[in-house]
Amino acid sequence: MKKSVFLFFAILFATTTFAQKYQANWESINSRPVPQWFEDVKFGIFIHWGVYSVPSWAPANADIGVYAKYAEWYWKRIMGSEPADKLFRDHHNEMYGEDFYYQDFAGDFKAEYFEPEKWADVFKRSGAKYVVLTSKHHEGFTLWPSEQSWNWNSMDIGPHRDLCGDLTKAVKDAGLHMGFYYSLYEWFNPLYLNNLEKYVDDHMIPQMKDLVTRYEPDIVWTDGEWDHPSEKWKSTEFLAWLYNESPVKETVCVNDRWGKETRAKDGGYFTTEYDFVHADTKAGEIEKVWEECRGIGTSFGYNRVEDLGNYMSSDALVDMLIEKVSGGGNLLLDIGPTADGLIPVIQQQRLLDIGSWLDINGESIYDTRKWEGAKENKTENVFFTKKGNDLYVHCTKFPTKPIEVKGIKGAAKVTMLGVDAKVSYKKSGSSLKITAPQVSPINNPSEFAWVFKVEGAL
Repeated sequence: MKKSVFLFFAILFATTTFAQKYQANWESINSRPVPQWFEDVKFGIFIHWGVYSVPSWAPANADIGVYAKYAEWYWKRIMGSEPADKLFRDHHNEMYGEDFYYQDFAGDFKAEYFEPEKWADVFKRSGAKYVVLTSKHHEGFTLWPSEQSWNWNSMDIGPHRDLCGDLTKAVKDAGLHMGFYYSLYEWFNPLYLNNLEKYVDDHMIPQMKDLVTRYEPDIVWTDGEWDHPSEKWKSTEFLAWLYNESPVKETVCVNDRWGKETRAKDGGYFTTEYDFVHADTKAGEIEKVWEECRGIGTSFGYNRVEDLGNYMSSDALVDMLIEKVSGGGNLLLDIGPTADGLIPVIQQQRLLDIGSWLDINGESIYDTRKWEGAKENKTENVFFTKKGNDLYVHCTKFPTKPIEVKGIKGAAKVTMLGVDAKVSYKKSGSSLKITAPQVSPINNPSEFAWVFKVEGAL
């Protein structure tokens, strides 16, 4: 009997200890590794969609800096006093009148043509492996029926749909990972402005826990953290719950935007935005798991006045994917759907071009890692990834001269992905010279970048 009682309490103690593996402090939270699946997938789709998709405007061609061209900041800009804000306010007054409130746009955010299965199909065909949707941006409007955002959510007004739920099902059914962006702060929420602690306890944390328990996302991508330190946001308390008790505790990934002091320091994987860690801090070499996020154009949210010159070409986007992955990161590429629920055709075209390239060259991207020898071999338009003992050599311009790669142990076989033609190569010591095969419009595997696979190189 005594042995049974002892065994019972021993199991209870072990279970309790395991359940509280992570404590509510950064040392403990930071000890949790980023789940491997995130480092394997490499390419994801960001989606900025909300009430701001109705005015869908920012001065895309004005000389005002990167961050002032975000259309999703429309409400804040028309209420602001910065020089760039005047452009937004003048536009708003001219188009809608001085007495037209931002809240009045919500009724026109209808998503009447939103077909989540079609979105998911585009994402899958793009070669993306994960999706992150703005469940709530800084405007506070939620894309799910949140109790804390009564009459300011997509079920009570506008679409009258659970947009988070509908897209989650479609994305997961397509075999992709699903995640949510969530803004910690809200520009004009009276509770946030007047009682931060009550806002965090009664509004923010309940919303975040509702998102996690309701939809079981693979990613919780926070933002809007810069007003306060993580202690005020109670970030470590939430993360301890997420890692210890939530239904996704084993698989969920989080970023580093949990307080004004945490970017590139605390949390999960590190994030850059248009290559910046912060607005005034250019990202250098990053050793931890990381991710670059940016729009195809100058904005995250849809901007109706962006033209072709504001959009990155498919070639440039493929090159950027290669650059980020070869540096050990992921690329989270943003699209901005329209208020009626359509993905603009030019954005679809860019995504499908990336997907066509990945159909041929995906093995050089997915499940790969940064190659330590890349520094020694730094050459313009040449990038490297590795997988096991194999090395992938990416050329963002077709090589008209032999490529020399140093630090090679062996070369059992060298091929160009997508081409049957023989690749000439010569190994001398630890140096390998690769000569590209003859490529014509008939056998050219890609319009954008070309990849050599060196088997047994490492």
